[in-house]
Amino acid sequence: MINLTKIKPLKTEQLEELGFTWHTDSDESRYISDTLINVTHDEAEAYYVAANEIYDMYAKAAEYVIENNLFFELVIPFNLIEAIKKSWENDVHWHIYSRFDFAGGIDAKPIKLLEFNADTPTSLFESALLQWALLKSNNMDESEQFNNLYEAIKENFKRLVTLFDDTELFDERYDGWKILFSSIAGNDEEEATTRLLQQIATDAGFNTGFEYLGDVKFDEDGIYDRDDNQYEYWFKLYPWEDIATDEPELATMLTSIMQNQSAIILNPAYTLLFQSKGMLKILYDLFPDSPYLLKTSFEPLVGIKHVQKSVFGREGANVAIVDANGTLLQEEDGPYKNHKKIYQEYVELNKDASGAKYQAGVFFAYEASGLGFRKGGEIINNMSKFVGHVLV
Repeated sequence: MINLTKIKPLKTEQLEELGFTWHTDSDESRYISDTLINVTHDEAEAYYVAANEIYDMYAKAAEYVIENNLFFELVIPFNLIEAIKKSWENDVHWHIYSRFDFAGGIDAKPIKLLEFNADTPTSLFESALLQWALLKSNNMDESEQFNNLYEAIKENFKRLVTLFDDTELFDERYDGWKILFSSIAGNDEEEATTRLLQQIATDAGFNTGFEYLGDVKFDEDGIYDRDDNQYEYWFKLYPWEDIATDEPELATMLTSIMQNQSAIILNPAYTLLFQSKGMLKILYDLFPDSPYLLKTSFEPLVGIKHVQKSVFGREGANVAIVDANGTLLQEEDGPYKNHKKIYQEYVELNKDASGAKYQAGVFFAYEASGLGFRKGGEIINNMSKFVGHVLV
């Protein structure tokens, strides 16, 4: 059973002063919970260990996919395969941040990997900033969290320059290279998240700029803002798979830019491999004895209660739960109905005294760096609530 601590919620004015404007859901309910989950130090350490080990498994699985040309199995768009290979073979294409979704981890329930949001993970603003604000506003010890996410991402930006060397070498090696940050105009959450990342990179010591995605200019020699200023790095909060299908000419251009070494794109193209839920099947094939992995297949799991997911899908859309007899128990609508599916063994989420379910999210930036939770029903969807935590 999840143990909760009731807290005084942040007022709307306080949230908006922080730049957090998506605080109210479409049904007028508050998105940020007025409770904190009590997490022991041992439980936080277990999340840390799990995320680190699983990331290493993903890296080995990505190498296996590339070596064995398994892109089709993962539904990787053909027009991004070369970009994936190019980014994978050179360490300068550094993975800045990502988020694992876990079941379990609380009240002696084993940690199980549900999926990996490796390209454009949400909840960064909530996890990195709001959890601190919640504790501070309730006169609690702000340090009592598994949450050094801001600092971890800052150090990881420095690794764009130092790579595996000590990040203290950043200042002597940095030569004025600039990062352009981009999101789609009109989406407050994505813009605030992107501008937060821009601030972190600025704090790390980079020169940075911001441009809405529609105003960024591209040619084979590089990436530019609307004023024709050229940037050595481009961070886009826009999924690689959407670039491949909705902007195929841009996918081709970005591949040329990478091949010409005109710019480095963040998060790298190889994160699309991690993002594909087909990798959950590859992971289970390669590491069947891992305590963190659930049985996963490209075919329905006969005789086993399981969850059906689209290979590329977000926020619970088109997720279905099927019992051991093949009967559909619950399903979410969404735009991914015709996408290839994976079938993952069902595992129950942690729940509280009222029966609400909780899914843990552990951010990864070179190492596991922060914990937050989503609260919802049997399927965690876009109406789920963000819940902070406190170490006890």
